[in-house]
Amino acid sequence: MMENALLIILLDVILLVFLLMMSIPLPVCFLGALMFLSAFGNVSMKTMLVWVFSQSTGTVLLASPLFILAGTYMGGSGIAKRLLDCADSFIGHIKSGLGTVAIIVCAVMGAISGSGFTGVAATGPIMIPRMEEQGYERGYATALVTVSSVLGLLIPPSVVMIMFGWVTETSILACFLSTLGPGLLITALFIVIHVIWSKKFDLKVLEKKPADEYLKNVGSKTFKAIPALIMPLIILGGIYGGVFTATEAAAVSAIYAIPVGIWVYKACTIKGFLQMTKEASSTIGSIMVMIVCCLMLSRVFTIYRVPSLVLDLLMGITTNKYLLLFIIDIFLFLVGMIVNDTTGVLICAPLLMPVMTQLGISPVHFAAIMGVNLAMGGVTPPYASILYLGMRIGKAEFHEILKPTMTFLILGYVPVVFLTTYIPDLALAIPRMCGFSV
Repeated sequence: MMENALLIILLDVILLVFLLMMSIPLPVCFLGALMFLSAFGNVSMKTMLVWVFSQSTGTVLLASPLFILAGTYMGGSGIAKRLLDCADSFIGHIKSGLGTVAIIVCAVMGAISGSGFTGVAATGPIMIPRMEEQGYERGYATALVTVSSVLGLLIPPSVVMIMFGWVTETSILACFLSTLGPGLLITALFIVIHVIWSKKFDLKVLEKKPADEYLKNVGSKTFKAIPALIMPLIILGGIYGGVFTATEAAAVSAIYAIPVGIWVYKACTIKGFLQMTKEASSTIGSIMVMIVCCLMLSRVFTIYRVPSLVLDLLMGITTNKYLLLFIIDIFLFLVGMIVNDTTGVLICAPLLMPVMTQLGISPVHFAAIMGVNLAMGGVTPPYASILYLGMRIGKAEFHEILKPTMTFLILGYVPVVFLTTYIPDLALAIPRMCGFSV
């Protein structure tokens, strides 16, 4: 009986991977896998729907759609442009300054919204043409903005970490802080790589102004950016100051962007915000369907004891902790290549948690390992949703962005993946400093 159940689970996983590789929309892929289990696996969909409804009515899950809404509003409210102008006024006269601004602002924008898409969508249309005018190749500018947007998945708050904390019952604030160290290290490495690479281009650098003009320009741009700079202060200060939860912070930031965009920056109208709300709602609806399906599929895997089978399988290969961690890194990277980060967390976190517990890895450290691995999938084909969005916005071909993208990933990202895995303090030092017992 158990052998038949395992065969059905194996066939279901094969079906799911096949559907994903066919580029079928993610919610449809998981619905297909659930229908297979309902038809051949004696799984009661009525029972599963009752269970998933009870799991999805909490306020924690509401943070994800609210951050998506806030990110959409940021892109159309003028907040992104003011942040770019502010950062550019400080270091825009340096040869590699504009690209450095792109990296930092993409990280900040993604962090505010908790999503990698926001960095590309809000920063790309402004920054890529500006970089091209200064002398950067369009492919390089597009790759730089795209890979930098992944930082938004690591620098808190992060939708991925909200999902991880929710499904594993781990402190969400501790999960937020676990990816901060790796995120900042990747940011620094990206800047170093960019500074070296930018020497290849014949850039038209702005003439350095006298000190008084420079300070006047910086002061003017900073003053205009104050409403935009208040937004991350509201989110991060509110969350870590204990004023409100991550869900409440997302709601406050979404509401805050509306008057700033309409009356302060005059970048959008009420009608424009209604249109952005409609677009965000479409995205949110698709994501919520996917989350519900992932939860039900994960629940079925738990019922059939798949996590314990995964543990037995890995322990059967080797009992060496470091080799097992390497295998898990490769597995998570491959998962990130075929599904998005949220889906990867919902499916893999419950499966791998028993393995990590057996290896003596804390849930917070596991959060960082999973976060840095899955985030890379957003710019790694065949899934590479962030990469494809960047190509559309930058109007660049795949062969134009391939070399710079792989350079940033191999030299700036992959080393941090392994450092995060094998040096726990990179992920745990900041949570410990903030009083979390990890």
